[in-house]
Amino acid sequence: MSATNPTNPPTPTSDKAPPGPRKRVFSGIQPTGQAHLGNYLGVFRRWAAMVDEYECFYCIVDLHAITREYEREDLLRRVFDLTVSLVASGIDPERCTLFAQSHVPYHSELQWMFNTVTPVGDLGRMTQFKEKSQGRESVNAGLLNYPVLQAADILLYRAHYVPVGEDQRQHLELSREVARRWNARFGSFFPEPETLVGTGARVRGLDGVAKMSKSKDNTVRMVAEPDELWARLRTAVTDPARVRKDDPGNPHVCNVFALHEFFTDPAEREEIEILCQTAGIGCVACKRQLTDNVAEDLAPVRERAAELRAHPEQVIEILAAGAERARAEAARTMEVVRERMGVGPRTLDVDLPHLAANGAGTGSAGSGS
Repeated sequence: MSATNPTNPPTPTSDKAPPGPRKRVFSGIQPTGQAHLGNYLGVFRRWAAMVDEYECFYCIVDLHAITREYEREDLLRRVFDLTVSLVASGIDPERCTLFAQSHVPYHSELQWMFNTVTPVGDLGRMTQFKEKSQGRESVNAGLLNYPVLQAADILLYRAHYVPVGEDQRQHLELSREVARRWNARFGSFFPEPETLVGTGARVRGLDGVAKMSKSKDNTVRMVAEPDELWARLRTAVTDPARVRKDDPGNPHVCNVFALHEFFTDPAEREEIEILCQTAGIGCVACKRQLTDNVAEDLAPVRERAAELRAHPEQVIEILAAGAERARAEAARTMEVVRERMGVGPRTLDVDLPHLAANGAGTGSAGSGS
């Protein structure tokens, strides 16, 4: 029997919002194609739950994705696939703003403005930049400026919170520093976003070592049919000390048992734990139970994904509506930013007559001397 999905709001130590007006959350995800169980358990379920507590902006960050080699058609397909996965997972586009980054040009404009208050040295010290540039003969400027675009993504919507993993905490701190620098120079406007510590799971891959990642080929597709689920899960690494079926196992070092936590109800999980420790169940049978539970739990997700794929126009409409809402909010931010920084046509229309009048006859306006 599969575990029942939790319906209660997150505990105060996780994603529950503070009292008062709803705070705003921004979170982005790269379009890497069809989602896997790690995405579903670590991100998607958390995003779906947070709309009850926060005003949420969820962004498919396709501009970040082009900092590496890619094919045009593949990128478009990956954006489509990720949108399908997000909506099928229970993220309601009517209750949040779900959109693609490149559909809101203000992201790139604000990034350029933030470049003017961001020291190059800070970017060169980013751990991810060092890791991704290591061993390369040539590194594109987009990789160096990646954190500045990330700051623009967050601050464009004046988000209060950002749910991030450990690998992104340094980038979020840079976003906070960008906000401080810009506010100090042009006047207080941007909030300093805080880390939202929550309940997103860190799911190990089938190898039992690294986190689930397509690049490591240790994943299980979120919308896999039962036969594919079994083909993948049967290869999962279990307790390395358990060689034979009649050897007692240690479920607490077994990656398969760890996955049971998400898809198996507590009573059945307790029974599996005891049987494993007493050699009452073999690893193959344990994997078969997990496969059945995952297949049952994710059946609605598979059905919703199939429905969206059969009607791609619905996916296009979802992204278009989300981008429209995002652009409206972003435009309000950029109106203030442009005015404060003295750029943009509206600033010129408003200020130029005043400046010209004050400078008339002094040679300080429009003079080439």
